[in-house]
Amino acid sequence: MNDNRKAVLACIDGSTYKRGVVDYAAWVSGALGAPLKLLHNIEARDHLPMSDLSGMLGLGTREALLEELVSMEEKRSRILLEQGQLMLDNARQRALAQGAGDVTSIQRHDSLVDALVDLEDDIGILVLGIRGETHSERQPPPSAWLETAIRALHRPVLVVNRDFSAPPRRCMVAYDGSDGARKALAMVAGNPLFRAMECHLVQVDKAGQPALLEDAAATLREAGLDVVAAALHGDAEQQLGDYQRRHGIELTVMGAFGHSRLRELLFGSLTYRMLAGAQTPLLLLR
Repeated sequence: MNDNRKAVLACIDGSTYKRGVVDYAAWVSGALGAPLKLLHNIEARDHLPMSDLSGMLGLGTREALLEELVSMEEKRSRILLEQGQLMLDNARQRALAQGAGDVTSIQRHDSLVDALVDLEDDIGILVLGIRGETHSERQPPPSAWLETAIRALHRPVLVVNRDFSAPPRRCMVAYDGSDGARKALAMVAGNPLFRAMECHLVQVDKAGQPALLEDAAATLREAGLDVVAAALHGDAEQQLGDYQRRHGIELTVMGAFGHSRLRELLFGSLTYRMLAGAQTPLLLLR
């Protein structure tokens, strides 16, 4: 994420989070001096094979219907491309108005996860809305595609769940000593994005391991950060959520999906619960 050749990639669609995605991405891009790329992806969709209708339709009727379906699909694709380009143009103008300098756009016709995997080598940080435009506001996040995208990439993922008002002044690092948590700690310590923030290092239910929190806090202080360390007890999701609200935390940084799918199926996923309950954006690392 310190490599200026790596871009901040923002996924743009018609969801209610598109403004927040653009604004947070522009902030990250400006803070890092990194280029900003805007991605609009048109998901490929499955079609009913015409052979499934062959027993009900005559040859001439079948051919006429096939031609009509092809024509309709061509029109649909053209409309979606034009709508996407308009969204990209508006997003680019908004990002430039927010102070982003080097802004380019990409349009793909693929599954979103496949598109992101193809682009992964050029991504420094990915910015996504917590729901896409095809997902209901009442659907509990994360949707399946969001979890799949986070699991598929080995890049920091900023999940946006609100409009951007100002650069965050306080961040919270949820630290448990796991691989993902250590990556989050190293990123916060070494990244200019966090230099102006008050950093709250929070550990939940690690009784008997005070050195874990002390060593992590020392790492952040040696990097020149203003650190508040807290050891909490109880349910991790509830304690982290309460702490975030109590201290006005505007950005949470944590490892993501650190356990196997089987363990998470049996015991639940803290990442999923944090995404579902968070009121502020989360920066996730695997």
